[in-house]
Amino acid sequence: MSEFRTVGARLSLALLFVVACVLAFVYLVVVPSLRDRLVGSRERQTARVADRLSDQWRRSQPLLPQELADGFSSATNTCVTIFTISNRSPLLLVDIADAGCGGQGGDISEDPVAKASARTLGSARGVVTRNGRKYAEAAVPPNAETVVLVSSSLQDSLASVSLVKRRLLISALIALLLALLLGYAGARLFGRRIRRLERAADRIASGRFDEPIVDGSADELGQLARSFDRMRQRLAGLEHARREFIANASHELRTPLFSLGGHLELLLDEDMDEATRQEFLGRMREQVERLTKLAGELLDLSRLDAGRLRVEREPVDLSRVAELLVEEFDALAQGSGRHVEHEVDGVATGLGDEQRILQIGRALVENAFRHTPAGTQVRVRTSRNGERVALAVEDDGPGIGSETAVHVFERFYRGDTGGRASGSGLGLAIASELAEAMHGEIDLVSAPGRTVFTLSLPAASGTSSPALE
Repeated sequence: MSEFRTVGARLSLALLFVVACVLAFVYLVVVPSLRDRLVGSRERQTARVADRLSDQWRRSQPLLPQELADGFSSATNTCVTIFTISNRSPLLLVDIADAGCGGQGGDISEDPVAKASARTLGSARGVVTRNGRKYAEAAVPPNAETVVLVSSSLQDSLASVSLVKRRLLISALIALLLALLLGYAGARLFGRRIRRLERAADRIASGRFDEPIVDGSADELGQLARSFDRMRQRLAGLEHARREFIANASHELRTPLFSLGGHLELLLDEDMDEATRQEFLGRMREQVERLTKLAGELLDLSRLDAGRLRVEREPVDLSRVAELLVEEFDALAQGSGRHVEHEVDGVATGLGDEQRILQIGRALVENAFRHTPAGTQVRVRTSRNGERVALAVEDDGPGIGSETAVHVFERFYRGDTGGRASGSGLGLAIASELAEAMHGEIDLVSAPGRTVFTLSLPAASGTSSPALE
């Protein structure tokens, strides 16, 4: 019983049901219609013969009715009977001529079609049964005393209909059998494809993303299989990113924690001089700041992923943001042998969240400081072009290689600086996602001697754009 609950079995039964309904329709509608058409055609034929016979009777008033009946019967292969009306109450018909009616049997003077014509003195036709055989009949009165009746056997026509019925039944049985076999075969093939998708879904649900889902057909199941495979690839990428995220986050948290633990143990040494103690405290403060920053970045990432990071959309003066960035990093620049400055190219007021724009700017400036040597010049520029405003951080460092440039906005990706990885690898990733949240984007253009990260945002309405030369 369980096999009849499968999709394949249901499709097979559905096909069988459709074929059975079509055959039943043909048998119950088409065959009776064929019978009616044959019988009706024979009735019209006898009516035409009766009309011609009646016309001939009226024109010639023959003295030998039997000769007239024989002639029409032989010419039309019908049974011709001519009656006289001997009494009207009760109605009594007497046949005076009879041709081609051998073997019909029965009292033909009681024929209902002939009596109907005699009673109304009008044409009548119909189907009668005599001696177990059916006849199509038509009767016409040439005058008030005479009725001519033409009969034609329906035996051959009804035999043809019966033959059609038998052959249709045999064909129906063969068609149902073929439909069952073909439907079952097609349903099994269809069911196997569904089961492959089911097994693939189970593999994906269990976390196995290594085996591709292949179905080359162009139908809906093929499209579903390709959608499943795209989902598998996407989930595999997400799983890889999740594992890297956990591994990198654990590493980034472990490093400052181990450093703090080591310095705490060293601080317990009573023989440590004050200068060394202060140096260790300074390093511990740096590690605490590093932990605080990493915790904030991880919190931002979790909010971005959950869609719960709130971003304001209000007019922000990017020139003011550039000034704040230069003031904030000026001391660090002087201490590291770099120079930072800002350039303003007209009014640049964009729509966004000022604190998030500052956060993006910090990430871009820190990235420039981290990956350039001492003596590098860093410029923070603002500009407007049509309906977009830009905050760009440019440096004249060694540049970013094309292999690295395609990964700089990925989470936990850290470029190599002098053979070592630096930073947490989250700053630029968060900056890119924050830009998208404000309907903006960050572009990178890099070549030896020039690297530019540009934050582009929608311009605030109501501010005019300077003319472009």
